[in-house]
Amino acid sequence: MSVKGIALDHTSRVLLLRNERAEWELPGGRMEIGPPTSPDPGDPSPEATVERELREETGWEVRAGALIDTWIYEPVPERRVLIITYDCVVLTPDQSPVVSQEHSRIGLFSPREVAGLTMPAGYKRSIAAAYAARARGGRGMRGQP
Repeated sequence: MSVKGIALDHTSRVLLLRNERAEWELPGGRMEIGPPTSPDPGDPSPEATVERELREETGWEVRAGALIDTWIYEPVPERRVLIITYDCVVLTPDQSPVVSQEHSRIGLFSPREVAGLTMPAGYKRSIAAAYAARARGGRGMRGQP
């Protein structure tokens, strides 16, 4: 399972990262959950995971908002990943995002630019759904706030 965040800058461009497969993707990553008896049990929720991952991968502080989409991605044959996407509120809008060592590039793209990028269709669908949810007043999947 991979939890991804849709974060927009002050001009409503979506933040994307370029991965090792030369594809653009949303920032995020796997939940890290340790044993219940561990002094550090890891992230307690998908929302906490996406907030941590965006901070680590881009330097942006965000708050997870509405659940936008879920879908299955097969990045390599026989390896399937459940992708969960959340709309995120950027809490540090004046801060420029920075690329981490996990990715080769970082970019901010308009909805029109996203359509032409090399990236899985599920990411494009999630991004479009987030823009549509914001236009409807901020509701994600199944009308969630």
